[in-house]
Amino acid sequence: MGGSTLEVFKFGMYIMFPIGWMYYFGTNLERRFAVPDFWPAPETTHKIPFERDELKAELERLRTRRLEARARRLQEAQSQGEEKGKGGG
Repeated sequence: MGGSTLEVFKFGMYIMFPIGWMYYFGTNLERRFAVPDFWPAPETTHKIPFERDELKAELERLRTRRLEARARRLQEAQSQGEEKGKGGG
């Protein structure tokens, strides 16, 4: 059949293929697979409020945003309800 030379070659492939694969994908990751500007800059990310006044301001901002969204949803629902009433048969 193949003899011992074939077995040595197969063993070498079984050992070297995963090592080569890991070496290829494991070296120069930043240069080879990096997507520019993927992560936001630290100054543009959210800042966690720690002080009491900052927490109150943030809660007020979230509350206002939530109430505005609720009012918009109610207005849209009301306008859709009026459209259904006008289109009756």
